[in-house]
Amino acid sequence: MTPDIYQRPAELLQRLIQFDTTNPPGNETEIIAFINKLLTEAGLSTQILAKAPHRPNLIARLKGRGEAPPLLLQGHVDVVTTKGQHWQVPPFEGRIADGYVWGRGALDMKGGVVMMLSSLLRAKVEGLTPPGDIILAILADEEAGSDMGAKFLVEEHPELFEGVRYAIGEFGGFTFYVGDQRFYPIQVAEKQICWMKATVRGPAGHGSRPIRGGAMARLGEMLLKLDRHRLAVHITPVPRQMFETMADALGGVTGVALRGLLSPRLADRIIDLLGERGRLFDAMLHNTVSPTIVRGGDKINVILSEVTVELDGRLLPGQTPEDMLRELHAILGDDVQLEVLRHDPGPPEPDMGWFDVLAAILRELDPEGVPTSLLQVGVTDARFFARLGIQTYGFLPLKLPPDFDFASTIHAANERVPVEAIEFGAEALYRAIQRMPKA
Repeated sequence: MTPDIYQRPAELLQRLIQFDTTNPPGNETEIIAFINKLLTEAGLSTQILAKAPHRPNLIARLKGRGEAPPLLLQGHVDVVTTKGQHWQVPPFEGRIADGYVWGRGALDMKGGVVMMLSSLLRAKVEGLTPPGDIILAILADEEAGSDMGAKFLVEEHPELFEGVRYAIGEFGGFTFYVGDQRFYPIQVAEKQICWMKATVRGPAGHGSRPIRGGAMARLGEMLLKLDRHRLAVHITPVPRQMFETMADALGGVTGVALRGLLSPRLADRIIDLLGERGRLFDAMLHNTVSPTIVRGGDKINVILSEVTVELDGRLLPGQTPEDMLRELHAILGDDVQLEVLRHDPGPPEPDMGWFDVLAAILRELDPEGVPTSLLQVGVTDARFFARLGIQTYGFLPLKLPPDFDFASTIHAANERVPVEAIEFGAEALYRAIQRMPKA
């Protein structure tokens, strides 16, 4: 495969999908070697760094004119499992059919990596010298916590990213529709991981003599309380900008409802009325917690005295684990013991200094679309680069048809992306690297 593959991004995506990088175990060695060969044959300098065998990361650099700080393009090539899913086509065949590229990773995120590779190769082959250096980081292990990927590079090789202020990564730029209006949410912030353990206790005993109000009963009460109560509403800057932009574009009753989300008194009621779409807005306005793992006894005839539940907590920007614990105790009471297991902090507010430029690129490519900011309710590798003061923009534009359910297609059977959407995104990224911020 020659460097002019940038002209055929769907074909390049097809080839990347054919590398099975299911994580675990990841095994990104072959795909990194393939990308490395493609870049070095184009004349780009590269280096490969790994924390463990078979888990390499690749760094490439295109020299700029020195008029702007370096720009980072960062994307991962590991993918989630296809086990237990029923696909219409083999998930690692990379079939191009019916105007789509099919396969695991088409959306998350080998398609985005192709946009980055295409823009970088195009710049090199066509002789573009950008205002500043372009650093491309092809990463391992994002789907399993990034210990072998972004976290490793940030902690052990921070010098690679010296001077970088802005980055492009996942997840944003895809279209979503409200009625006939097309929006392009650009991710500028994400929630913080706050994983916890809850412990409930009660009297122990023999299984032949039931105990009312024991640890298991108290567990049930705790889970019911979490199911029936939301945590407090918090209006943070990014959702505020998003809802105001959408309300201005839509007007009418829908616009009024969107503005109502900015009222702590009305927000929960409106979320319930919005149904399935309200689930996304819900997580943008609240700290959230999901019980995921229960650990208890190991003998069927023993009534246990203690049971623990691991909780996947997600904090809004600017919130702290102490805020989360306080809100949970207000619902659960003080009898439930809560312990924070892990907190991945993030910046309280995003640096929006490059947002208008990226939004303008989308308007050029789709004058009828409306760009807006997005708070990602999950997490990406952006949280690690943020530790170095780097603001990541989720900007992997995809102009999608109205009947394409982007969110439900990620990680699912029959993951796919329209060929035209990948070409749209590659062009958007090429324009972006030509308009790097100079300060």
